[in-house]
Amino acid sequence: MNALYRNDRPGRHAPSVYAAGVSAPERAPLTGEISVDVAVIGAGFTGLWAALTLAKAGRSVVVLDAHRVGFGASGRNGGQVHSGFNMGQRALEDRLGKDRAHALWDLAEAGKDQLRAFCETAPETHYRPGVAHGEYSPLSLAEARLEADHMARNYGLKTDVMGRDAFAELVKAPAYVGGTLDESGGHLQPLAYALALARAAEAAGAVIFERTEVLSVTEGTRVRLTTPRGRINAGHVIAAGNGYLPNLLPQVNRRVMPINSFIAATEPLPERWHEVMARDIAVSDSKFVVNYYRFDHERRFLFGGRESYSIGFPKDIKTALVARMAQLFPQLSGVKVDYVWGGSLGITPSRLPHVARVGSKVLSGAGFSGHGVALSGMAGRVMAEAVLGQEDGLATFDTLKIPAFPGGTALRTPILTLAMSWFALRDRIGL
Repeated sequence: MNALYRNDRPGRHAPSVYAAGVSAPERAPLTGEISVDVAVIGAGFTGLWAALTLAKAGRSVVVLDAHRVGFGASGRNGGQVHSGFNMGQRALEDRLGKDRAHALWDLAEAGKDQLRAFCETAPETHYRPGVAHGEYSPLSLAEARLEADHMARNYGLKTDVMGRDAFAELVKAPAYVGGTLDESGGHLQPLAYALALARAAEAAGAVIFERTEVLSVTEGTRVRLTTPRGRINAGHVIAAGNGYLPNLLPQVNRRVMPINSFIAATEPLPERWHEVMARDIAVSDSKFVVNYYRFDHERRFLFGGRESYSIGFPKDIKTALVARMAQLFPQLSGVKVDYVWGGSLGITPSRLPHVARVGSKVLSGAGFSGHGVALSGMAGRVMAEAVLGQEDGLATFDTLKIPAFPGGTALRTPILTLAMSWFALRDRIGL
């Protein structure tokens, strides 16, 4: 079944604490036929940054979303703003060479910069600095120290590396042997960020249609898109559906597949939150099936993890997720959980984003693999700039050369499920 509809009610945001805290007026669906310079598929961070960039440059642009602005991963993720990619810079240098790795790092840093600058204009995003990473073994902590030393010497990134006692003062989980703190990262309310981006894009001249699923994309002299009640004739198309992109573009679907992740939000803990963390930061850790968590502006504890690789969500999301939370933070055992939700993110075989031309007039950005809050926005901007004739950023992303999943679209899920099940077992037995 189409992932757009398998787990969610049409036109409704996920039942998250994020959606409960915002006002999101509905926009009309597309009816009839229109002609534009650029059509963008997907009203998440990628698509909205593309639309904002293009509209500011004077191009006519429409954004089409099958559901709502911020419906997908952009409006339901953990809200963590990380540096770089889901691969360390030393590994990227080994893979691509120092010059290409540096160029990619510069793009990622520019993505953080543009996010922070935008959030200064939108206080409802509740951006806060600081993101930490917890380590479970002396070996992984030693690797983190090597990476931090390399980043300080060669990239100017200052990362605080802490042993067990210092990290335990910051993040009060006894399982960690230490960890790192990156002050240049941070966290925010992701759905509020998406909604603010949409308003900015519309103010610049973009038009957003909700409840408008794209059914086909046909490239010719121009690109033709069909929807249930309309058609678009566009000079270019930017596909920004990520884990929610239906089977429209085989070149993308072979390289990007959806996986599910889940988040629980507790009742507000204004008097107890310091029992968990000393500072208002975001945290993730070195489990292969990663735990990620933070407090929001109401001091609710948001705890995410428990990935799954089938299209459908488990019938019971809450039990296993809350058990993971209580195992890591025994002091939270018995705390009331007010919200539980899930969503799909896009991953690639290399866990590096696929941002590239997939046709002479069609570009796609997807597969951010858990590092998308800042990177996806930069991908949207880079694709928009390529449409405007500025190809440098897109060429830099293209150096990643994302391979297809073994077995292509048909076999990617069962093969990946087997592999991930093995790594999840290693997590449970402590290997």
